[in-house]
Amino acid sequence: MGVVPERFLADLHELRGFGASGVGKGVVRPAYSAADVAARRWLAARFEEAGLRVAVDALGNLFGLAEGRSILLGSHTDSQPEGGWLDGALGVMAALEVARATPGVSVVSFQDEEGRFGVTTGSAVWSGHLALSDADAMRDAQGVTLGAARAAMADMVTGAVDPARFSGFIELHIEQGATLDTAGEQIGVVRDIVGIRDMKITFEGQQNHAGTTAMAVRRDAFQGLSAFNAALNDRLRNVVTPSTVWTIGHVSLSPNASSIVPGKATFSMQWRDADVQRLKRMEEIIRALAAEVAQERGLEVSFGPMLGLEPVAMDGRLRGALETAAAAVAPERWRVLPSGALHDATNVARHMPVAMLFVPSIGGISHAFEEDTDEDDLVAGLEVLARAVEALSAS
Repeated sequence: MGVVPERFLADLHELRGFGASGVGKGVVRPAYSAADVAARRWLAARFEEAGLRVAVDALGNLFGLAEGRSILLGSHTDSQPEGGWLDGALGVMAALEVARATPGVSVVSFQDEEGRFGVTTGSAVWSGHLALSDADAMRDAQGVTLGAARAAMADMVTGAVDPARFSGFIELHIEQGATLDTAGEQIGVVRDIVGIRDMKITFEGQQNHAGTTAMAVRRDAFQGLSAFNAALNDRLRNVVTPSTVWTIGHVSLSPNASSIVPGKATFSMQWRDADVQRLKRMEEIIRALAAEVAQERGLEVSFGPMLGLEPVAMDGRLRGALETAAAAVAPERWRVLPSGALHDATNVARHMPVAMLFVPSIGGISHAFEEDTDEDDLVAGLEVLARAVEALSAS
C-alpha cells in the first residue's frame, strides 16, 4: 500500500484541533502546555495504531519506533506562542503516513523546538549538544523552569532512545520564506542549514536627568545602540551575501523612563549564514564596531556569552533521493535552496546523515496564525518524501 493523501490531510487537521486559536488555522501549543501534552498523547496512539513502538525520553521527545535499524523521519509538534498549523506538524504527520506505507520507518516529534525554553531544545538534549541538567535550569518568559514544566509528561516517559538505531534522518517542513511561493514552485530540496550566532551586547553610560543634562555631555547608552545600528549594515556590506541575515532584538533600557537619560542598553545581536568563516568575520566586525561606538560616546561595552549552532550540509545520498523524487513529482517546479531557519536536523546531524525537504509557505508567512500552504503542495511534499524513502530502502 502507498501513502493515502486523504488520511494524511485528515491527521493534519485533527492535530490542528489541539490548541486551535480560533483565528484562521492558527494554533497555540507551546511546549509542555496542556494542548501540547494532549497532542502528544493523541500522536502516541496514532503511532501504536501504525504498528510502531512508542518511546518517550526524559525531555519529552516522542518516538514511534520500527523494529531494528531504521530511517528516522519527523520534526516537532509544539508551536510558537501564536503559531501556524503546519510549522513542524507537517513533518511529523507526513512521517507517520510514510511509516504506514513503508516498513522500516521510525517517526519522531521533538520537544520544544520552538524555544519556549531554549533553541531546538528537545533535539539538542537528545543529540548530546545540551545536557539535560542544563536544560532543566532554563526558564521561560514567565520564569517557569523546564524541569518543572516537563513534569506534565512524566507519566509518558519510557526511557532513552539511542541515536545509533537510526540510519539517517529526513525532515519535511514548510519553507517559512517566500522563495518557492514567489516562483510558483512546489518543492525545495535543502542544500544546507545556516549556522547561527547570538550574543548580548551592553552599552553602559551615565544615567542622568533628561531636562538638565546638556546633549554635549550626555553619555546616553541608547544613543550608543542607535549609532551601532545605523553603522552596522555599511560595515557588513563587503562581507555578507544576499542570503546572510542579521537582527537586533530584545532591547532593554535602564531605567527606561521618559525623564531619565538611559544609563544602560542591552540588546541581542544575532546573525546567520551557511559559511563558518563568514560568521567569524561578522563577529569580528560586530565587536569592533561596538567598541568604536563606545569609545566615541564615552560608554563602556561588554559582550555576553556567544551562543549558536554550526552550519550543516545535507547528506549527498539522502539529498539525491529527494532530488530524484522531486523531479518525478514536480517536474520543472522544484529547486535546491538553503534553509535560513534552524531545524532539529541541525542537532540530529551530530549522529547521522540528514536531509530536508520544503514545501511553499503562502506569502512567505510563518510563526503567525496566517501561516498556510495549499493542500496540493502538502500532498506533493508527502509524495516526494515517500518516493525518496522507498528508493533509499531499496538501495
